[in-house]
Amino acid sequence: MSIFLDLIFTLLGLAILLGGGDLMVRGAAALARRLGISTTVIGLTVVAFGTSAPELAVNVAAALRAGEISFGNIIGSNLANIGLGIGLAALIAPLAVESIVVRREIPMMMLATVAAVVAVLDPYLSNGPALYSRTESLLLLLFFAIFIYYNLVEVVQDRLNGLALQAASETLPEKPLSIPVALGLFVLGVAGLVLGAEVTVRFAVSLATALGLPKAFIGFTLIALGTSLPEIAISIMAVRRGETDLLIGNIVGSNIFNLLFILGVTATIRPVPVPEQGFPDLFMTFFLSLGLWFFSFSGKIRRRDGIFFLVAYLAYLGWKVMTLAY
Repeated sequence: MSIFLDLIFTLLGLAILLGGGDLMVRGAAALARRLGISTTVIGLTVVAFGTSAPELAVNVAAALRAGEISFGNIIGSNLANIGLGIGLAALIAPLAVESIVVRREIPMMMLATVAAVVAVLDPYLSNGPALYSRTESLLLLLFFAIFIYYNLVEVVQDRLNGLALQAASETLPEKPLSIPVALGLFVLGVAGLVLGAEVTVRFAVSLATALGLPKAFIGFTLIALGTSLPEIAISIMAVRRGETDLLIGNIVGSNIFNLLFILGVTATIRPVPVPEQGFPDLFMTFFLSLGLWFFSFSGKIRRRDGIFFLVAYLAYLGWKVMTLAY
C-alpha cells in the first residue's frame, strides 16, 4: 500500500510540476511581450532564476550543515538541464536558437564551466584540497554580475530598438494578458515548480527505497535530477507552446546561475569540497556545453541532436551509478 501511495504522489508531483511550468511559460512570454523584452533575455534571467530556486534552496541548506552535497547537486543539475532538458525538448520539435545565444550566452556558459574547473585545480597546482574557497566564490559572483550587466544592456537596447512595437504585433491571443495577470501567472508557475519538485523528489525517493534500489542510484539520480525538474518541465511546456527562445534561454541561463551565483553563494557561506568523482562531472558538463554550442551554429537544435544529448547523458549516468555502486 505504501508503494502504491508513493507512486500516486510521485505522479501528482509531476502533474503539479508540468502545470507550474505551463503557467510560468505563459506568464513569462506575456511579460516579455508586454514589456518589449525578448523572450530569450527573459529566459536567461527571470525564468532561469525562478527554475534555479530549488538548487539555491538545497545548496544554502547544505552549506549551513555540510557542503558535501552542494557540488553534486549543482553539476548534476547542469548535466540534466542539457542532457534531458534540451534532449527531450528537441525530440518533440526542432529548437530555433537565436544568433546572440550562439555568439554570447553559450560561450559565457562555457566560460563559467571553465572557471569552475580552474577554481578546483588546487591538487595539481599547489597540492591543496580540491574545493571552492570563499575567495574563489567572490570571483564567481563577480562573473555573475558581469553576466547580469550584459543582459540589462540587452534589455535597454531592445526597448531603444522599438522591440516593444514589434512584440505587440506578433501573433498573440486577441486580448493579450495584462502585466499584473502575466506576473501572477509567473509567480504561480514558480510556486508550482517548487512544490511539484519537492513532492516528486520526496515520494520518488521513498518509492525507490521501498523497491530496494541502490542508495547510489537514489542519491545521484533522484536528488540531482529533482532540482532540475523545473528546467525540464519548462523545456517541455515551452516547446509545446512554440517558445523555443524562452527554452534555450532558460537552460543556458539556469546553468550560468548554478555555476556562478548558486555555487558562489554556497561557497561564500562555507567552502564547497569537490568529491573524488567530481572532475569527470565537470568535464562532462563542459563536453555537453560544447556540443550545445556546436549544434547551435546551424541556428537549430534538431531531433538527432536531441538524441545525442539524451544518449550521452544516460550513458554517463549509467557509468556514474555503476561507479558509485561499486
